[in-house]
Amino acid sequence: MSSHETASLDLAKQLIAEPSVTPDDRRCQQILAKRLAAIGFEIEEMNFGNTKNLWARRGRAAPLLCFAGHTDVVPAGNEAAWDSPPFVPNERDGRLYGRGAADMKSAIACFVTACERFVAAHPDHGGSIALLITSDEEGDAADGTTRVVDALKARGESIDYCIVGEPTAEKQLGDTLKNGRRGSLSGSLKVIGKQGHIAYPHLADNPVHRAAPALAALAAEHWDNGNAYFPPTGFQISNIQGGTGATNVIPGDLDVKFNFRFSTESSESSLKKRVHAILDAHGLNYTLDWSLSGHPFLTEAGRLTDSAKRAVKAVCGIDAALSTTGGTSDGRFIKAVARELIELGLVNATIHQVNENVELADIPKLSAVYENMLADLLAA
Repeated sequence: MSSHETASLDLAKQLIAEPSVTPDDRRCQQILAKRLAAIGFEIEEMNFGNTKNLWARRGRAAPLLCFAGHTDVVPAGNEAAWDSPPFVPNERDGRLYGRGAADMKSAIACFVTACERFVAAHPDHGGSIALLITSDEEGDAADGTTRVVDALKARGESIDYCIVGEPTAEKQLGDTLKNGRRGSLSGSLKVIGKQGHIAYPHLADNPVHRAAPALAALAAEHWDNGNAYFPPTGFQISNIQGGTGATNVIPGDLDVKFNFRFSTESSESSLKKRVHAILDAHGLNYTLDWSLSGHPFLTEAGRLTDSAKRAVKAVCGIDAALSTTGGTSDGRFIKAVARELIELGLVNATIHQVNENVELADIPKLSAVYENMLADLLAA
């Protein structure tokens, strides 16, 4: 591929110009579908509620390599704080500016252009190629990738290799790829006491005093040791609220919100059981509501990670490191139908920020990385 390839940049700019704030896709998937249909992809719209989803596939043979991502973006925020309008792609100082430049419209453009070049060079390639694109990854993620995955499962369609285009690089393109993510489990705890006058504590029951030792025990608990791919499971309290605001009233209850980011060494059920055991051991009167936003998932080092590392080395000249850090992604849903899954995209330094941007030179390089992986995994 020529270092002067501009098709990826042109398509990225076309997508950025669509103000597709979650879950409003605007015309993004329409633009992608037209490009993919032109090179032999079967286009399937899989829309649920207000969410648009695109499933595009070329070929029916195994293995199936799927590129996955989202066309929706977070709101621009205070547009006056941007140096150029967030939905008018702007090139300056060697960088591309615009909402979605990093997260993750440029990567989606690279999916398409890599496929276009690969298909042109290998019209009778082995296996199959697919794209799974949603418009609600930045929202509640209820009607997007998870619904498409359910539909694929129902008809027995599975994925051998999946590449999610989330921005994974830390300092330079290719330095990090994700081969898993930690699970996320949140708890909303209410400790119930008895309100009363602060001068008559024997007539009240202070839930703050009762909860403090239990919360300290939760914070000090060693949940697991992690493993070769995951750091130890972490517990963090994010919010505590109690009291009326008056200085002479003992509160009647205490609300505590906490979160686990957990490795594959722990499970949703084991964490819940241990939390309840600690709270019960401290004799608390409480209610506890749980919310799971994602199970941990992992792709062991193997065919897909090796292919990605080779492609990064060939294009970027560096060795990619495997990582499972960061928040959740739609990979947590796709792993249910994907044998191997990684996340590999642009530098994440400015995602969700004012003046979101990426290096212009990184865009054709990422497209080349994807093309190399297609050739490695499907051309033979």
